Amino acid sequence: MQTLFKWINRLFMVPAFRLGLGPLMGNPLSGYIMVIESTGRKSGKRRFTPVNYAILDGVVYCLAGFGGKAHWLLNLRAKPDSHLIIPGRRVPVIACEITDASVRLKAARQVLVNGGFAGFFFGFNPRTASDERLEKALTGIPVIAFDAGVQPRAGDPGGYLWLIWPFIIAVIWIMS
Repeated sequence: MQTLFKWINRLFMVPAFRLGLGPLMGNPLSGYIMVIESTGRKSGKRRFTPVNYAILDGVVYCLAGFGGKAHWLLNLRAKPDSHLIIPGRRVPVIACEITDASVRLKAARQVLVNGGFAGFFFGFNPRTASDERLEKALTGIPVIAFDAGVQPRAGDPGGYLWLIWPFIIAVIWIMS
């Protein structure tokens, strides 16, 4: 699964975001994506990693779904200053891991909900799962915060921009 995501991200998601198409990518079904632009801890090169995210009170959160050994997380641990490419904007940030249990739980639940179908990969519905079930599933999964002072926009989770695709498809269908 990790290899599949790696190729999809490298060949599709990252180029789409770098071209400015991020606002058109997110929706409740496939999830809302941002791209973390970090610096390689060994190479010093720019690295781009798409992840699901949530914005809560101006703070952007994501999960290291494959655990603490994810390369992008190791890069952020070595050099926490980075950039986020959130639909429609690029924001300088400093990453930090969340250890407060209540903040971790609230942020992780929202990231999983915003992840669309990917939010179900843990084997439960993130909207209805108990706090205990979610906490157990998050064992070994770092929750990362980027205090960026970001306010949600139309292309972010909860926004309305995703409705443009069904509208375009309906217009094409009606006109054909």
